[in-house]
Amino acid sequence: MSAAETSTPVVRAAVPEDVDELIRLRALLLEDPASAAPYAAGTPEQSAAWRGRYRAWLADRLGTAADVRVAVVPGPGRLRALQSVVTDPRDRGRGLGAAVLDDLARWLQGQGADEIVLQTTPTATEFYRHRGFRPTGEDLLFKPLPAPDAARPAGAPAPAPLDARPARHAREESPV
Repeated sequence: MSAAETSTPVVRAAVPEDVDELIRLRALLLEDPASAAPYAAGTPEQSAAWRGRYRAWLADRLGTAADVRVAVVPGPGRLRALQSVVTDPRDRGRGLGAAVLDDLARWLQGQGADEIVLQTTPTATEFYRHRGFRPTGEDLLFKPLPAPDAARPAGAPAPAPLDARPARHAREESPV
């Protein structure tokens, strides 16, 4: 093992220079050919679309938004939601994910949170259970919406471009 493989992980907030790596890691979830998730990118066009949205979302928030740390999106009240905690498969089992979760939990507590919720994959469920997460008994439900052009009646005006719309709460601006 190299020194990097045996050293204690250092957790830090993501910065704009991390965007390419954050996209690469998220692609491990959204572009996995074995994924049964209905929101996984199934075509090159879908991959390009989520990558573009996520890049813009990250560029807008990393280093500037006080409510974003790596990929933490604040929830209502004292509950906080984690999104996209991803460890490269070649680095799993070295304590990196645990270090990130521990750091995020401390940071979230400092922000007033007393509960964390997350969505996981079957591959990572046991990891999270070992970290103290428990099933909620709820199912994650998914509904794809029709493309804007398919849903708009013939002759109806197109919606305003995103940059012309009023800003919305960060929770509503999920990049994927």
